[in-house]
Amino acid sequence: MLPTGRLKRLLRHLTLDVSPLRDSRDYRLLFASGVITMFGTLITMVAVPYQMKELTDSYLAVSLVSLAEFVPMVVCGLWGGAIADALDRRKIIVLSELGLLITTGALTVNAMLPNPQIWVLYVMGAVSTGISCLQRPSLEAVFQQVVKHEQQGAAAVLSSMRWNFGAIVAPALGGLLVTAFGPAAAYGIDTLSFALSLALLWRIRSLPPAEDAAPASLKSLVEGMRYAVGRPDLVGTYLVDIAAMVFAMGTSLFPFLADELHSPQALGLLYSAGAVGALAASITGGWAARVHRQGLGVIVAAALWGAAVAASALAPNVWVLFACLAFAGAADMVSGIFRMTMWNQTIPPELRGRLAGIELLSYASGPMLGNARAGLMADVGGTRFSLGAGGLLCVGAVLGLAAALPAFRTYDARTDDHALAEKARREAAV
Repeated sequence: MLPTGRLKRLLRHLTLDVSPLRDSRDYRLLFASGVITMFGTLITMVAVPYQMKELTDSYLAVSLVSLAEFVPMVVCGLWGGAIADALDRRKIIVLSELGLLITTGALTVNAMLPNPQIWVLYVMGAVSTGISCLQRPSLEAVFQQVVKHEQQGAAAVLSSMRWNFGAIVAPALGGLLVTAFGPAAAYGIDTLSFALSLALLWRIRSLPPAEDAAPASLKSLVEGMRYAVGRPDLVGTYLVDIAAMVFAMGTSLFPFLADELHSPQALGLLYSAGAVGALAASITGGWAARVHRQGLGVIVAAALWGAAVAASALAPNVWVLFACLAFAGAADMVSGIFRMTMWNQTIPPELRGRLAGIELLSYASGPMLGNARAGLMADVGGTRFSLGAGGLLCVGAVLGLAAALPAFRTYDARTDDHALAEKARREAAV
């Protein structure tokens, strides 16, 4: 049994640090807005493919929804990073939120028609994805401005907890809504969520760009990419995450795994497993905010993610599979917390938006490619082969990148020049 003093210290390290919520009014507004819109957005993510299936009864038509969103994600993600550094970030966030309210309103009206139009789902899906990707870099960059430098790790944990709680609850709620009341009800709730969120975001103070901020242009985008490429520690965060997702992501296999384990009714359980593990990691993630070797932390967490996916290939039943996937989700969330902390503690404010656009592409493209890889490998050797081989390839790729990028592996926030310079700049500004 642990002595009382050691037990108290252990509990203190595991306790969630809510100081960003306590100390920053703007962060509280952003956090509350994020909770509201996240629920609405995830409900719509369930409603769109459901409605498309009901209208067309075509696998191809449903899959084309994601394809229609890919190009807007790439183009608007990069351009969103450029405008985040050149314009008032509050204005970008508010106007984007208004645009998203309009697109979900259009989906609601279309769903209420006697004969809903299929093209509206494709067009509004692409437009809303583009608007979201224009907004996302500003949202990511804004945390650097409204949260203290030493609280960035705690803010990353809080943001992760918020997202994963929603990822567990909202899809289940969306499924109930669309099956019981139809897609129009789901879209209507999403529209209401954006209206409430807009009222909160309107109260955030103005967040103008630096006086010498570069105007949004192709040249400014190239400047951001050059900065990212010139920092091996940042390159490591991108490459390790992409490798982890490409080699070990396999959610496209879940319907087949549920059938193989003679538990088709447990399909939803498999989809929620990663979010359950990630939420557990977030709630007990107070320790992560005290880690200074975030690069090594990303490497260990990504390797554990791959190992857990590989272990899931041996699962004899749904519950063991659930446990493996939950552990994988927890490891992936820890990796995300460390990456977000590194980004917000070391990237200069005048480049934060453009780098957030690059980050968006790194963590959004990996799962898409990973699910395609999982399907191809399953065609060759089955679902278990795809999971096992993919997980082991992930571990090998992560360890190879760790060896190839010593600056990333040895990163330490206490001694890193970029982290110290950003900390000194912020202290001087205060």
